[in-house]
Amino acid sequence: MSLWRPLADQGDAYAQFNLGLMYSKGEGVTENDAEAVTWFRKAADQGNAIAQFNLGNMYAKGAGVTENDAEAVKWYRKAADQGDAYAQFNLGNMYAKGEGVTENDAEAVKWYRKAADQGDAYAQFNLGLMYSKGEGVTENDAEAAKWYRKAADQGDASAQSKLGFMYGTGEGVPENYVQCEIASNLDPLSKSEQLLDYARKYSD
Repeated sequence: MSLWRPLADQGDAYAQFNLGLMYSKGEGVTENDAEAVTWFRKAADQGNAIAQFNLGNMYAKGAGVTENDAEAVKWYRKAADQGDAYAQFNLGNMYAKGEGVTENDAEAVKWYRKAADQGDAYAQFNLGLMYSKGEGVTENDAEAAKWYRKAADQGDASAQSKLGFMYGTGEGVPENYVQCEIASNLDPLSKSEQLLDYARKYSD
C-alpha cells in the first residue's frame, strides 16, 4: 500500500491497477471490492489492458458493482482489442453463452482463436469443442483434434481425455481401440497421462 498509493494518486496506471488488485484480494488492506473497482476503473480509463480485464470480471461477477454482463463485455473487448488473451477468451465465452451480447458462435470462435493462438489452453480446448460440434465453424474433427492436442500438451485434463477418446473412435485421428481399453482401467489421473502419451505417439 505504501508503495502503490502515492503513485496511484499521481495517476500512474500500473500503480492504480496494483492497488485495485490489493483491494480485490485483501492483500495489505481490508478486502473491499468497491475500492478495487474504483482503482481498476482509473487504470482502465487510461488504457491499461489488465485493469480493463479485471474490471470486466468485476462486472461479470457483480463484485463491487451491480452485475452487468453488457459492461463486462465492454471492458473485456477493450482489453481483448489490445491483445489480452484472458480477455479474448472471456469475450469468446460471452458470445458463446449470449451473455451481455447476442449469442454468436462465429464471434465466439473468432475470440477463442485469438486467445488460442497466444497459447491459452482453455481457449484451445474451447476452440476444439467448437470444431467438434460444428458451432461457428464447419464441423471438422481433424481441427478439433489439433486444438485439443495443443491444450493437452499444456496439461489440460479435459483436452487430454477428449483427444484420447478421439483416438479410440477414429474421429479426426487414426483409430486404435487398444489404448481405449487400457484407458478404461486406469484411475482418472493415470488415464489422462496415458491418453496424452498415446496421442503424442500416434500424432506424427
